Amino acid sequence: MREEGIPVAVGCRAVGLSRSSYYYRPVQKDESQLKEMIQEIAAKYPTYGSRRIAMQLRRQPYGVRVNRKRVSRLMRELGLVRKPRRRRPRTSGCGDRWRCYPNLLKSIEVTRPDQVWAADITWIRLKRGYVYLAVVMDLFTRGVRGWKLSRQFDVDLTLGALKMALDRGIPQIHHSDQGVQYCAREYVELLLQKGIQISMAEVARPDQNGHAERLIRTIKEEEVNLSEYEGFWDALARIGEFIEDVYHKKRIHSALGYLTPEEFEAKWREEQLKAVEERWDSDHAQVVGFSKSRPEAVQI
Repeated sequence: MREEGIPVAVGCRAVGLSRSSYYYRPVQKDESQLKEMIQEIAAKYPTYGSRRIAMQLRRQPYGVRVNRKRVSRLMRELGLVRKPRRRRPRTSGCGDRWRCYPNLLKSIEVTRPDQVWAADITWIRLKRGYVYLAVVMDLFTRGVRGWKLSRQFDVDLTLGALKMALDRGIPQIHHSDQGVQYCAREYVELLLQKGIQISMAEVARPDQNGHAERLIRTIKEEEVNLSEYEGFWDALARIGEFIEDVYHKKRIHSALGYLTPEEFEAKWREEQLKAVEERWDSDHAQVVGFSKSRPEAVQI
């Protein structure tokens, strides 16, 4: 406006703009420290998207409240946005030798810990050769109840993970795919001895065991794919540390309200205990009130 000889006040009044808005120039914020925090979180948890990174920033040791859209923008600037991978369905089956069981999860709502466990297996490359990892997880808390790393891909692999899990609890339902390790007589008999119902996904339907598949993917992407194991014992120590410490105690889950599995289960049990105490107090108050309201017996 000044170049054309129009006074600023006149021009602003003509277009309905305040003079302060005309003179305003946005101040560029220094976001270098925030970018460093985002990079640090992304390095620890490579599968985190903008939502979980924003929630992780609120936790210690960061303690920063920041809008998810801002985190998303900074992640794009830092090149931290990944393209989703297409996954091929994995096929497995019990064959004619073993009995298969129906999928019981189609008509059930998971509402408590140890209601449903899900199991799965994966392979892990070492410098020389391979090892195999079996996991058993609780669907409600997303916690890993049992796991085992082995050089052998057999029923002892899955049995080892199941036995560790059974030392920590007993589920109502055990769910898996139809792999021979889960259909094997020894595995099925142990489940039935404990009174556990058996559920299996249909052949070529990995989505029907999606929670366990995602757990395996998390372990692969956040630990295995970032490591180069010297041998079996190195892999055992580092994968064990990731499962028991990082995954259980530090890694937050959007499905758990951005809590860790350990925090979520502790919170749930605390809420259940509080509800029981409140019901007891209410029932006790009713009994006391009833006894006080009764008329005194008439002396004859």
